[in-house]
Amino acid sequence: MAEVKNKQVVLKDYVTGFPKESDMDIVEGTISLKLPEGSNEVLLKNLYLSCDPYMRILMSKMEGPEGFRTYAPGSPLTGYGVAKVLESAHPDYKKGDLVWGFTKWEEYSLVPASLILFKIKHTDVPLSYYTGLLGMPGMTAYAGFFEVGLPKKGEKVFVSAASGAVGQLVGQFAKFTGCYVIGSAGSKDKVDLLKNKLGFDDAFNYKEEPDLNGALKRYFPEGIDIYFENVGGKTLDAVLLNMRVHGRIVVCGMVSQYNLAQHEGVTNLANLIFKRIRMQGFNVADYYQLYPKFLEYVVPKIKEGKIVYVEDIVEGLENAPPALVGLFSGRNVGKQVIVLARE
Repeated sequence: MAEVKNKQVVLKDYVTGFPKESDMDIVEGTISLKLPEGSNEVLLKNLYLSCDPYMRILMSKMEGPEGFRTYAPGSPLTGYGVAKVLESAHPDYKKGDLVWGFTKWEEYSLVPASLILFKIKHTDVPLSYYTGLLGMPGMTAYAGFFEVGLPKKGEKVFVSAASGAVGQLVGQFAKFTGCYVIGSAGSKDKVDLLKNKLGFDDAFNYKEEPDLNGALKRYFPEGIDIYFENVGGKTLDAVLLNMRVHGRIVVCGMVSQYNLAQHEGVTNLANLIFKRIRMQGFNVADYYQLYPKFLEYVVPKIKEGKIVYVEDIVEGLENAPPALVGLFSGRNVGKQVIVLARE
């Protein structure tokens, strides 16, 4: 049996507060490149790993949210990734197939076939896109905006964390639908990116706005029809004051709250009643049956150059911990991807 070295990113202990690089270890084990006798698993060579804010929740000692299992100290992190099948005992996958789904933060992984979400059929686009634009973030933007947000042409849309993996796509989907869209982000460079490259109608730096309510009134004098929520906290509270009657709040993430021991309260919820607002959370896993429809919508737009997707790529597993930690200080610009191997 061919034994090879297998570098891993392991969680040292449960995390409180902001994650630090020292919360993770790079360890080197070994793995056999032969399936165990009687196994029905799939042996993967991991190519690209996805850094996502939800991973912070799984680093805490707590009951995992519905459908999520928290990480175990001493074990590799898990997350979305793109991989090549080296050996398979499952009839749906064969050697050489490219796939995306859940994998471990390591060079090689032995996983149950149920963790693989889709075989990659379109290989004439960058493979890294399957961690972002054509992977979970892309599906999240598509399902959240169209299935939960139910946009109509001419509506006013606000996106927080708008330059991130999901937000940058929501803004572009809004423009394709004929909506007016404003984004918020945390730096001048990100605001410039939204306005000049990603096609948002306007954008602002929330760190330069001491009065978020006032800022939203400035950008949305007639109010907001759809708010795509990625941050929570003070932003959500200000948005509630600025929603229009029958507006929709699509709750995708609350990244401002993930590192707080005590979550911030939201005080303006009565507006849900006064304005008949629908506020709905969602999990992308409930919408993966729409993936073929999503590909039909988005792949032609990629090939025609109508969609812009910004990636922040780091090379090597040893750079994965700083990349993950950097999500929570806004260090990344666009979708954070870790490259382990390109084939």
